[in-house]
Amino acid sequence: MDASAAPVGAGLGRERILAPLSRSKGLLLAVSGGPDSVALMLLAAGWSGRQTIPIEVATVDHGLRSESRTEAEKVAGWAKSHGFRHHLLTWEGDAPNTRVQERARDARYALLSDCASRVGADRIVTAHHADDQAETVLLRLTRGSGPAGLAGMAPFTPFGEITVARPLLDISKADLVALCEAAGQPFIKDPSNDNPAFARTRLRALRGLLDAEGLDRPALLRLARRAARAEAALAEIAAATRLMLPATRTADGVQIAGEALAKLPDEILLRILEAEVLTLSPDRDHLRLDRLERAAEEIAAALRQKRAFATTLGDARIAVSARGEVEIARAPARRVKADSA
Repeated sequence: MDASAAPVGAGLGRERILAPLSRSKGLLLAVSGGPDSVALMLLAAGWSGRQTIPIEVATVDHGLRSESRTEAEKVAGWAKSHGFRHHLLTWEGDAPNTRVQERARDARYALLSDCASRVGADRIVTAHHADDQAETVLLRLTRGSGPAGLAGMAPFTPFGEITVARPLLDISKADLVALCEAAGQPFIKDPSNDNPAFARTRLRALRGLLDAEGLDRPALLRLARRAARAEAALAEIAAATRLMLPATRTADGVQIAGEALAKLPDEILLRILEAEVLTLSPDRDHLRLDRLERAAEEIAAALRQKRAFATTLGDARIAVSARGEVEIARAPARRVKADSA
């Protein structure tokens, strides 16, 4: 057993695992019925913090498989047997034909967030574990992610007014399965986890080959820790630099001295541009990295060559004047073409 995915161990180690949740006002456990989330429910059932922190359980029925409703009802029974109030949440609407996992995930978190708000929970607790984290890092590596992406999933992630908590990120899937089996607790095997139509399944099939070449779970988790460390440092430097830039800010945008921007390292310029654009784009939490990189390169080139340049990024228009000033403002609303009928 490697140190990057510590065993649950004697006494289940639940106090250590769930200690980060001890300051919560209320918890909503996301339990699908798989061994990971069922193990999370078992850990919470015996946790001392349960005496003071309200804990409830929710299962989302995506309706993507004929047996999903029956499985969700089975989870409801398990939750109630452990003394938890259970909420069965249903994804309404037609099943998507494309980006199925992505859209199901978005719908799941929206439903869980609404439920958490209703029951007074400030945290949704998911059962993402060390194997999930390693797969996430590998998947993002194949897509050319930067430090933020390679850092993988964070233990805590804001989701509107709710926080998503992931206390099992250093626990292996094998340990979670063993916990269920030792407790005599049944669980559900989701066939979609073996569907080669999904990228994660295809990467999982390569595990043996990747392990043999040194790209195993410990290596991927080590990469995630190092990327997270670099990301935290870069984010702090970029935020401090942004505050010190000669700039004039209004509710509609900002004007920045281009000379100061031109002297910045590329990575810091990228991050400052993104921060300014996102300030004007309340419905976005990030920008596509390739588009951000392309815009930053063009802006830096225009500043060096002392020429005018303009582009749109996110919901903002960025203009470089020949005098070297950079203005970032809300882009004009796009016109909708009238039907030609």
